[in-house]
This record gives sequence, structure tokens and C-alpha cells, in this order.
Amino acid sequence: MKSIYRRIIKKSAILTGSLSVAALLALVPGCASTKQTEGLLSAAGFKTHPATTPQQQAHLKSLPAHKVSAVQKDGKTYYVFPDVARNVLYVGQSTEYEQYKKLRRQQDLAEEQLNPAEEMQLQSALWGW
Repeated sequence: MKSIYRRIIKKSAILTGSLSVAALLALVPGCASTKQTEGLLSAAGFKTHPATTPQQQAHLKSLPAHKVSAVQKDGKTYYVFPDVARNVLYVGQSTEYEQYKKLRRQQDLAEEQLNPAEEMQLQSALWGW
């Protein structure tokens, strides 16, 4: 009877630990993704424009969060990324957007190569191995 309880407790601990690791891995990229995106946009040549008027602030909040969107103004296409927390709009044109996509692909490839090692390191730390 005691061995059954031990197995149940052990399986519960493993399940709880696995869920904790999964939750941490899901949260970590989300926290860093906005800062990473902003860094890539700046590196690609996007300019920051502070939202200083109530109309600009309303427009900033109306844009899709955490996403680069295409907008038309005066017959030109601009690519924008809202940073509501800092009250800033990142703005670029097709050249900057293409550079951003190139930098994003490079970063994604680099993260894919590092992820298995980082994940194993995180799991080892959580499990105390």
C-alpha cells in the first residue's frame, strides 16, 4: 500500500514539475518578445514617434498589439509597431520592413539552435539535477 502511495506522489511531483517547466518556457519568450522586436525594429531603421496628443494615443492603442502592421498614409505604405507601455510608435517603410524581416529570421534561426540546450538547462535547474 505504501509503495502505491509513493508511486502516486512521485508521478504527481513529476507532472507538477513538467507543468512548471512548460509554464516557465511559455512565459519567458513572451516577456522578452516585445523588447526583442523593438530592438530589431530599431536595428532595421524604424524610427520612434512619441504619441503626444490624445488622438495619437488613441491611434496607438487601436493598433494590433505585438504586431507590425501595414498602414496607408498619403498614398504610401508604412509599417508600424505600437509600444503602448512606452507611448511610442515605431514607423518604417518597405526597406526597413524588409530589413526587419531579415533580422527576425536570423534571430529565429539562432534561437532554434539554442533552445534545446537552454530548455535542458532550465529543466535540470528545476529538477535539481
